[in-house]
Amino acid sequence: MESGTSQPLRDPNQNAAALWADGSPTGLVADRVPAGERRRTPPETQALPLKDRVALVTGSSRGIGRAIADELMRQGAHCVYNCVSSIDALQQLMFGREARPGRSVAVQADVGDPQQCQRLLDRALEEFGRIDILVNNAGITRDRTLRKMTEEDWLKVVNADLNSVFFCTRLALPPMIERGYGRIVNVSSIIGQTGNVGQANYAAAKAGMIGFTKSVAREVARHGITVNAVCPGFIDTDMLAAVPEDARQKIIGNIPLGRFGKSEEVAAMVRFLVCEGAWITGQQFNVNGGMHM
Repeated sequence: MESGTSQPLRDPNQNAAALWADGSPTGLVADRVPAGERRRTPPETQALPLKDRVALVTGSSRGIGRAIADELMRQGAHCVYNCVSSIDALQQLMFGREARPGRSVAVQADVGDPQQCQRLLDRALEEFGRIDILVNNAGITRDRTLRKMTEEDWLKVVNADLNSVFFCTRLALPPMIERGYGRIVNVSSIIGQTGNVGQANYAAAKAGMIGFTKSVAREVARHGITVNAVCPGFIDTDMLAAVPEDARQKIIGNIPLGRFGKSEEVAAMVRFLVCEGAWITGQQFNVNGGMHM
């Protein structure tokens, strides 16, 4: 630059998408776009925040888990989908969906079994060579009042909903630590915060996930890994569809926003934590329509 000349400076924090949409922000040459036309970024060049990241989402054959996995793929991630059964149905769902930027693979594994968990993680590393994002979503319910609850009812829920989080997180941490990066999101529940009649097993497991989240977040923060929990309220999934209509209406009456949530709304929170939550860890985020504040 010649002495005495000056050029306008561009604010490095200015939103790139806004620059293209406006056509001629202050300090940028505007004569490349004809007057009256809007400058647009070609779709193939738009930034994908998770481009080349690898995500593993447990329990992702349907409902919240599937919505999360699909959303992470929309953001550019490669994704490992997981189911405990019906692998053929899951693969057909994956092949039938809209095109996504990343690659995906479906792996059948019961994440409540440490050996099957190991196989799941091994398959992810074999396919993609790394794991950047882990979403512990798998879970079941076996609802009974405590007096009627059997040992099997208790153990199955705690194993599927809580032990699986331990198994998967323990296995995913070494490759994350090696790369100095990781995003772990544990899908807990409003029931883990408030309790519920007939769900002592489920409430204990989901509350345990919150405590687990806070402890592990403290352990791994120095390695560039964040660990957070998302606590959905009553989401309109297959599980909720089985609830009698009169009970459904009673639940809605206790939700300030007056409706059940959508799986995609939970997925949006997970997306935020994974894409923009670099300085957020050890927290629990409520997606519940205001039912618990």
